[in-house]
Amino acid sequence: MGSFFTIDTEYANLKQVASAYLIEEEGYGIVIETNTTHAIPKILSAMEQNHVDVTRLEYIIVTHVHLDHAGGAWLLLEKCPNAMLLAHPKTAKHLIDPSLLIKSATSVYGKENFQKLYGEIKPIPKERVRVMENGEFLEWRGHHFEFIYTKGHANHHFCIYDQTLNGVFTGDSFGISYPHLENGKSFIFPTTTPTDFDAKEAMHSIDMILSTGANVCYLTHFGPIQNLKHCADDLKEGLRHCQNAILELKEIPKENRLSFMEKKVKIMIQSLANQNDVILTEKDWSLLDLDVNLNAQGLVYAFEKSER
Repeated sequence: MGSFFTIDTEYANLKQVASAYLIEEEGYGIVIETNTTHAIPKILSAMEQNHVDVTRLEYIIVTHVHLDHAGGAWLLLEKCPNAMLLAHPKTAKHLIDPSLLIKSATSVYGKENFQKLYGEIKPIPKERVRVMENGEFLEWRGHHFEFIYTKGHANHHFCIYDQTLNGVFTGDSFGISYPHLENGKSFIFPTTTPTDFDAKEAMHSIDMILSTGANVCYLTHFGPIQNLKHCADDLKEGLRHCQNAILELKEIPKENRLSFMEKKVKIMIQSLANQNDVILTEKDWSLLDLDVNLNAQGLVYAFEKSER
């Protein structure tokens, strides 16, 4: 076997928040997840350190179209002329024509924050994109990849099971686990960001990931984790908190829904931390502010969508 490398993309200038992955075999490579355009120099540096020339990167894979996963794909393709992008069909559509994606993300983050977080996003030529269907396989230099559609976090999401590594690249389908919050202990919570969150599908996706028999999940947020059954139980408990909070929104005035849901998301995270003997400090909560806000937005959106 060649080398395997977890890349800290330093999303939003924070360490151990978002990762990309490089698999190298005989000087050829695959990158899974790209984060934003700001992360591409870090990915190129990891390729150089692992002796993968830009002309020998063969595939770039993104789990879904959210920009902390796929925003830099166009630039990495530009830098790596022989690479092909592998994507879910709905993801492919929005990376080939990112205009609606940019508009949607700008509405969530605001114009100034969008520029700060994601920078420029350009269309990807259609001929450099290959759509991967549910259950499709890819054989690559001794690796056997299976693409598994995993709704819940987003309806355009897939995971990639690598039989050679016996691990699943989970995107956002197996939650968030930040090492700098854990004090060496296992702690994980679900991510429910806008606009396609579905708790029932999210639980089903967790079961599909476990059913692969993998012994490791490669999270985008952040890094490899094991003890998957315990993590899955915690994620499902967190999702049940979210389901209950959505039901409570019926009694909350529209103008108060976001602040109400932010409190509920904090309670969910605190509950999972407590049962894993993890103490969250003020600094930890400040780092979690963006996740709390985006998770709350996603839950409010899910409620209002169901009401429509």
